[in-house]
Amino acid sequence: MVRVINTGGTFNKRYDPVEGNLFVPPDDTAVVEALASMRHGEEIVVGGAIYKDSLDMDDADRDLLCKIVADTMEDRIVIVHGTDTMDKSAAAIDRWLGKKSGKSVVLTGAMVPFSIDAVEATANLASAVTAVRYVAPGVFIAMHGMVLPYGRIVKNRRLGVFEAISE
Repeated sequence: MVRVINTGGTFNKRYDPVEGNLFVPPDDTAVVEALASMRHGEEIVVGGAIYKDSLDMDDADRDLLCKIVADTMEDRIVIVHGTDTMDKSAAAIDRWLGKKSGKSVVLTGAMVPFSIDAVEATANLASAVTAVRYVAPGVFIAMHGMVLPYGRIVKNRRLGVFEAISE
């Protein structure tokens, strides 16, 4: 079984035509819809937490996320997270769990909200759900066709893509 923890972020953002802005709703609709388009072959449990743009997340939010990851019974966990600070959350989870937890955690997200263009969000989520079944225990990021340990991938803000970091 795979657990998907949704923190909100860009993946979940929706457009509010009255206010004229994007917002992060406190629900898992986008993640559930993206998963429904996949044939994943095993049970995937979706649960939400935090529901914030990742730029608005603070250390208390990351501590809560770490506690949720540590306390969940599943050893394979996908976290849908905003792309701006997923590296900070990945590092916090790695510190919290330590090297002996036996859990495989894969963070993913989207540069463009699922509600605007579902392709990138769905592709990244599909990569994460697939990867979490096969990666060794540890903390990884799955974005733009890559699945790497979180310290080996970075968001190139100028180009709007994630890139591998050379060793």
